[in-house]
Amino acid sequence: MQLEFTKMQGLGNDFLVLEAPAEGALPSAAQWRALADRHAGVGFDQALLLEPARTAGTAVHYRVFNADGGEVEQCGNGARCVARYLHLHGRTAPDGTVNMGSTGGTVAARVLADGRVAVDLGVPDFEPGSLPFLAPAENANYTLEVGGEHIEFGAVSIGNPHAVLRVAAVEGAPVERIGRALQSHPGFPRQVNVGFMEIIDAGHIRLRVFERGVGETLACGTGACAAVAVGRNLGLLGADVAVHVPGGRLGVHWEGAGRHVWLSGPAEVAFRGQASI
Repeated sequence: MQLEFTKMQGLGNDFLVLEAPAEGALPSAAQWRALADRHAGVGFDQALLLEPARTAGTAVHYRVFNADGGEVEQCGNGARCVARYLHLHGRTAPDGTVNMGSTGGTVAARVLADGRVAVDLGVPDFEPGSLPFLAPAENANYTLEVGGEHIEFGAVSIGNPHAVLRVAAVEGAPVERIGRALQSHPGFPRQVNVGFMEIIDAGHIRLRVFERGVGETLACGTGACAAVAVGRNLGLLGADVAVHVPGGRLGVHWEGAGRHVWLSGPAEVAFRGQASI
């Protein structure tokens, strides 16, 4: 199978963007893993597969495959790259707006004049069943025993599951150890993305994210939204927050309960190519 792709990235969170093959055959999990290999393949955090729209008013339906070959519900930086891709191919409205379908729901996007892309990732859902998370009731904070430690965190769905821990400083946070252990905790039947948030002030945080099926990434868009939602839910953050991730800075706007969360940042083409699998 010959695949034509566009390699894209948003603050170092990198993606393989490709149109679904016309013959309908898709790469297997093993083939996705081979393509994701940064030495023997193309290398990516997620592959974004573009299929024909399934819902009226949308330009495309995109599916998200992690580097381990597993399919997941949503990817915020990936959504921004899909919107940028559609804009470059003349598939958005003249003002740069577009609606896109995904497993995690419909996403509205705007390609801004300065090249940044903003996406509406819906209403953050703190109900445990939405992640899913096996908790008896919704709370602002939960505690689980992980690796012999009692870990406190907030939990929220941004179309995909997130646990967010507050830390004094992200630089020394045990991202690999705690992230991997909490990600696979039986309390999260479909696993969970784990964010480590350092609050600087009401408008600025630092964040590192251990993504399920990938490991730590340079940026995580839904992780940034999850961190702001958890921090704002605790009364610690304002409506507009600059999220400093290892790859740069993302912007998150969330006015509070029942309102949609918006994510903004750069989305760029790295190169285009072909791969045989």
